[in-house]
Amino acid sequence: MENRSYEPEKTAKDVSLQELRDRLAEFARVRGWEQYHSPRNLLLALVGEVGELSEIFQWKGEVERGLPNWSAAEREHLEEEVSDVLLYLVRLADVCGLDLGHAAVSKLVKNANKYPVAALTRALP
Repeated sequence: MENRSYEPEKTAKDVSLQELRDRLAEFARVRGWEQYHSPRNLLLALVGEVGELSEIFQWKGEVERGLPNWSAAEREHLEEEVSDVLLYLVRLADVCGLDLGHAAVSKLVKNANKYPVAALTRALP
């Protein structure tokens, strides 16, 4: 059996949700973790990771876009926690049999219909 490396082999823009899904499924399978990856367990893990992500911002107040005043270590920590959230979300969608990419695009279309641009520009002062 192939022992696939989990080092980034592509730039982020080249990685699809399907590839993340497949790599996560393989990662769990070869470690025997599938038995623990029920929707409930994955959701609880996701909530825990969102909590860890929230802690990063908890006492910072508002921060500037692009985080210009953050250290390299702070940015790396943020990247890790955001990645944990993304990976658990992708795994949860897969275990539930959802196409996350399709669902996200569908939701964008629904939101565009719900919040049309013309209605928003009329509401601005």
